[in-house]
Amino acid sequence: MLLKLKSPDHRLGLDHKGGEMKKQSPDEKKQVLDSSSLDDDETTTSTCTSTAGGGQLGSWKHAAFHVATTIATPAAYAPLPFAISSLGWPLGVISLVGATFTTFYSSFLIASLWKWDGNKHTTYRHLARSIYGNWGYWSIAFFQQVASLGNNIAIQIAAGSSLKAVYKYYQKDGSLTLQHFILFFGIFELVLSQLPNIHSLRWLNAVCTLSTIGFAGTTIGVTIYNGKNIDRGSISYSLQGSSSSKMFKAFNGLGVIAFSFGDAMLPEIQSTVREPVKKTMYKGISAAYAIILSSYWQLAFLGYWAFGTGVQPFILASLTTPEWTIIMANIFAVIQISGCFQIYCRPTYAFFEEKMTSSKQTNRFPLENHVLRLVFTSMYMGLITVVAAAMPFFGDFVSICGAIGFTPLDFVFPVLAHLKAGKTPKNSSPIVILNIVIATWFSAVAVMGCIGAVKFIKDDINTYKFFHDM
Repeated sequence: MLLKLKSPDHRLGLDHKGGEMKKQSPDEKKQVLDSSSLDDDETTTSTCTSTAGGGQLGSWKHAAFHVATTIATPAAYAPLPFAISSLGWPLGVISLVGATFTTFYSSFLIASLWKWDGNKHTTYRHLARSIYGNWGYWSIAFFQQVASLGNNIAIQIAAGSSLKAVYKYYQKDGSLTLQHFILFFGIFELVLSQLPNIHSLRWLNAVCTLSTIGFAGTTIGVTIYNGKNIDRGSISYSLQGSSSSKMFKAFNGLGVIAFSFGDAMLPEIQSTVREPVKKTMYKGISAAYAIILSSYWQLAFLGYWAFGTGVQPFILASLTTPEWTIIMANIFAVIQISGCFQIYCRPTYAFFEEKMTSSKQTNRFPLENHVLRLVFTSMYMGLITVVAAAMPFFGDFVSICGAIGFTPLDFVFPVLAHLKAGKTPKNSSPIVILNIVIATWFSAVAVMGCIGAVKFIKDDINTYKFFHDM
């Protein structure tokens, strides 16, 4: 990375042409200092791309791999039939279709803000700071950490459940529990966490994208097979329970749908693609959403048709036969989830690395940097693994993560940032109204989803003991 260095004379306003010194006015001095501060901020921004991005080398295909891996993970769309059953058919369909097109639209809005002020903002946090100032930076940092932690806790639980299912298929009387497999997966992710940046994950994410298609195809096929072999008279589609119970289930379902479209990493992904950046990113997003549409809607609607309101939060738990295909779906799920986990832990790693590079200790040896990285990645993985093992309530974490983490990042902030940055064309009041409606409605969804998730987490804690083998 080449940095343009400014001499002390430049900052003091010295003109070396002909040896003359030009005296600056107070306003000109302030402008120079502000420019210097901006340069320092951009230098800090660029240093953190070693973890978050990795340089602009990727094609639209790489962008599609990253976006598809981030959004279309089995942990995201396997709960969708459960979300439909929690909301009921009409409201569930409207919510799912609305969330699909809203996040597709908001993803384009975020991509359009690349260099909106003439500077590259290679992380979501720095993009927010450029528009809203420091409070925008820290708000996005908070929501990203919630999304990262919540998503990866849910992924740990899902991966552990899938690994346990494969194990039980071959060792029906085996003594290993869900917690063992959560630990095994955590160790594997700690090893992958030593890879330096998102671009270094491109081939893993290509495999993960293929696994997404494999998981979707296998699970949809097995769901249809199970649905046809179940006594259809035993399947109920009516919402059960009291009015308050139905309300909390609906709130929880909204949180699950918000989680399913979570992508808190678009600026970080965009910083890895080559010129023309916007056009490349638009193409990558479109390709990724083609995969999302082909998997999300089919699995959500067919899963609800097959099992009705009795569908499990992780649909693989509802499937019974044929066993070998269910095992294959679980294997696809673990492969895909391993890449998604890495995408979502990168904001946390980038935050740590950013603080390291901004410290005064700039003369560390490479080995020391690797040791520090091993330390903070181990701390992160230890926290995720312990929480996932202690409270393996997959559906609850999915909902609260969607409500508090992904809804602000993927539904609310993009439309407000687009308005604040002044990127809306003149005489476009319908777009302004649409953006305000999206921000208002999904802010309400965040509150409702959080209420529903907290209620069900409380119920599960009262029902199960910590480290329960689900």
